[in-house]
Amino acid sequence: STLFTFIILRDRRSPHRHLMGISRDSVHKRRLTGGKKKVWRKKRKYEMGRQPANTKLGLKRIHTVRVRGGNYKYRALRLESGNFSWGSEAITRKSRILDVVYNASNNELVRTKTLVKNAIIQVDSTPFRQWYEQHYGIVLGKKKKRAAKDEEAEEAEGEAKTDAADKADVKKSNHVKRKIEKRQEGRKLETALYEQFTAGRLYVAISSRPGQSGRCDGYILEGKELEFYQKKLQKKKAK
Repeated sequence: STLFTFIILRDRRSPHRHLMGISRDSVHKRRLTGGKKKVWRKKRKYEMGRQPANTKLGLKRIHTVRVRGGNYKYRALRLESGNFSWGSEAITRKSRILDVVYNASNNELVRTKTLVKNAIIQVDSTPFRQWYEQHYGIVLGKKKKRAAKDEEAEEAEGEAKTDAADKADVKKSNHVKRKIEKRQEGRKLETALYEQFTAGRLYVAISSRPGQSGRCDGYILEGKELEFYQKKLQKKKAK
């Protein structure tokens, strides 16, 4: 019958053991007062549940699941990239996922690198750095000089870079230069974000549901929210 949520399967080794399906009904639960409810009907198809996707970090692999109403869900089993938005700059770029660093619900999901909604992950900063350079004419993530021995080599490299930069500036028209200068007026970049660009990894919160939509999209953490999660990560390291 289509009304059944599941088929009861009997294990060949143990004829009395039943393998039960996953159900989301409340018929089997106790009342608020603690009293038992009488089961007065069978399970329904619309109360059916399924196994969790437990989306992992890895080469993209998505399964389609036919659901109620002839619709489809996209069950992401593994994902390696997603679309992430930078709220303060109002841009979105596709970037590679590098690591799962924090999950408020369970540390086991961090250890197993499971991608779920509202997990905090690290993504590659390159697409955002390239956009910032093109939009504002400023290169983010420049590292400081390492040692005195390398100074001469770095100076030579620096001269070569300045020559290349001068050539690039020559190619820019006056109109483009004026446009970039105008953009500097409202430009703001917090220190915590700048440090992340130097490291090449940005903290991102996942806002989509990978097990339902087959996508891992999110937004870059900024301001108070970034501060909050950085404190959480520091506490975790201290333990």
